Amino acid sequence: MRIAVIDDQPADRDYIAALVSRWAKDRDTAVTAVPFPSAEAFLFDYSEDKDFDILLLDIEMGSTAGEAARAINGVELAKTVRKENDAMQMIFVTGFPDFIAEGYEVSAVHYLMKPVDRDKLFSALDRAAANLGKSERRLRVTFERRTDYVPLPKILYIEAQKQYVRIVTEGEEYRMKASLAETAAQLDEFFFPCQRSFIVNLRHVARILPDRVVLKNGAEVPISRGMAEKIGREIIRLF
Repeated sequence: MRIAVIDDQPADRDYIAALVSRWAKDRDTAVTAVPFPSAEAFLFDYSEDKDFDILLLDIEMGSTAGEAARAINGVELAKTVRKENDAMQMIFVTGFPDFIAEGYEVSAVHYLMKPVDRDKLFSALDRAAANLGKSERRLRVTFERRTDYVPLPKILYIEAQKQYVRIVTEGEEYRMKASLAETAAQLDEFFFPCQRSFIVNLRHVARILPDRVVLKNGAEVPISRGMAEKIGREIIRLF
């Protein structure tokens, strides 16, 4: 789990990051707490690396871009992230109670007042972690300088194409630079490697033939020799 701690006050930022590490140790959970001094600093990194699970963010923050630039506050940052990521868990940590209503607009887990109480923060992190467990798993797909989070149940199949993978969903196709093995590591048990270059989502299989499976939308995915029986057994086990 990766948690971003965003606060323009170094003492507050270090204190909260230390509490996060303490929480992770108490819960026996592998956590990386990544500190950021401003919303701008976080967004700069986030544009290249969106692999964060929880945001712990202050509301009123100064800008690191210079005094002339208006700083992005925590609520604006939360709204920016929420536009493309509805699974991210957000916890506001602030000394100002004026933005509570806006915090709920972005489905914040909790709103903690400074100085942060250890037990209240731990409780909020517990809720955030539980929500992550309940949320629909998604595949992070990066393509054309863009990142989408595709719900796993919507993926029909994945095909290896040299240095890329082709991800076919119910309504779209993506082409991402990655190996089939790297992509498979992010999937759940419903995805079955049916052939050297193909992984099929068993949720969508309607019929199994000796050399291919037919999906519910009529698409066909090739399978290796002798694989039909294995796919049938796996479908029985899962469903």
